[in-house]
Amino acid sequence: MKIGLKWIVSFSVITLVAFGGLFWNPAADIPDTREFLSEDKIVGADVAWILAAAGLVLLMTPGLSFFYGGMVGRKNVISTMLQSFIALGVISIVWVVVGFSLSFGEPLGITIDGQHYGIIGNPLSYPFFSGVGNLPHKMMAPTIPFILFALFQMKFAVITPAIITGSFAERVRFISYLLFIVLFSICIYTPLCHMVWHPDGLLNKYFGVKDFAGGTVVHMSAGFAALAGALVVGNRKNPHHEPSNIPYVLLGTGMLWFGWFGFNAGSALSASASAATAFGTTTIASASAMLTWIFFDRINGRSVSALGACIGAVVGLVAITPGCGFVSIQESLFIGFITAIVSNVMVNWKALKKIDDTLDVFACHGVGGIMGMILTAIFAHGEKASLLHGGFEVFLHHMAALILVSAFTFLGSLLLYKITDSIITLRVSEESENKGLDLSQHEESFN
Repeated sequence: MKIGLKWIVSFSVITLVAFGGLFWNPAADIPDTREFLSEDKIVGADVAWILAAAGLVLLMTPGLSFFYGGMVGRKNVISTMLQSFIALGVISIVWVVVGFSLSFGEPLGITIDGQHYGIIGNPLSYPFFSGVGNLPHKMMAPTIPFILFALFQMKFAVITPAIITGSFAERVRFISYLLFIVLFSICIYTPLCHMVWHPDGLLNKYFGVKDFAGGTVVHMSAGFAALAGALVVGNRKNPHHEPSNIPYVLLGTGMLWFGWFGFNAGSALSASASAATAFGTTTIASASAMLTWIFFDRINGRSVSALGACIGAVVGLVAITPGCGFVSIQESLFIGFITAIVSNVMVNWKALKKIDDTLDVFACHGVGGIMGMILTAIFAHGEKASLLHGGFEVFLHHMAALILVSAFTFLGSLLLYKITDSIITLRVSEESENKGLDLSQHEESFN
């Protein structure tokens, strides 16, 4: 087998990273004590819960691989699952080397009326996790070790590009995909994460955007990147196929739902009432959306299907994510219900069907994230926290942020796909596509 230059470069990069970490200056690991609290501020219950939550969120990525893998044709099961699974390796390394610094490092941005607002973190803040130790951080992790906060956040960075893969499944070259997710993580995910979740981030501090667990940072960014990917890569030669394994989809949905408790309730960063609220709203919104999806299918002349039930459940999970800690159980019922209807309509909209988004990532994750952001801005509790609680200005700020995030993630991803394609062709050959990516890309088959 001929070994191309791209694989030699790839191996050289991981070699440099490994040795770079080995010879990193130990003095750089001493944290700035002005930013940290003493060890006696650590709360054991919070540590235990976030450790468990981080594990739950990690489980979501293999869960997503089963969810996606069961939906594609038999010739592309392994390649589709691997595209999700490999993000655990690629993005984890990117996160340690520079991703965490760009997301939660010292804010670099703009000054408005004498106030500084971060757009991205300083890449030299925590390179190779230097300074990310066992002390709590004053602003970001006051009751847990900072390293636990960094590792918990890493799992969100991992699953975001994995979500995108469903849009261009069955036709993308593996090595090109690896390059794209590195570029996406650095250029799209980290600045968005910083702006929304860093205490001094632009969308957080100036716009007041509420995103409890990642509706904007994870699902909107992945959804719009998925739409851009489907447009750039183009339609499949043979887009019609039967899902290869519905039980895989059911298994993946169960793993996602289970892991989502860590995703949402863990984002409270404490074993608290806020975590309990997020836990409850998460499961109720998903249950509501699942039932709404299958009943809505039936009254529109479609069969009640296991696939529809699974998609509905995931749409509900996506929709509740930004507001899970800010809304009530009763409101989560409505959020799951209305988002399932809107997303179902989008999945079956003929105009959108012309774009070959293989697994309807934009219609489910993108639209679900948009609905979640809007509904959070309507229902979030607290004085002047949302439209229904006297916060008309907050609502307007959310709508402005929604437009900015949509434009940034879509246009930015479009550019990154073009850059990737100019370096390594994104799309496989027609012969490889007909053969199936399992054999043509990986020399493996699903039996």
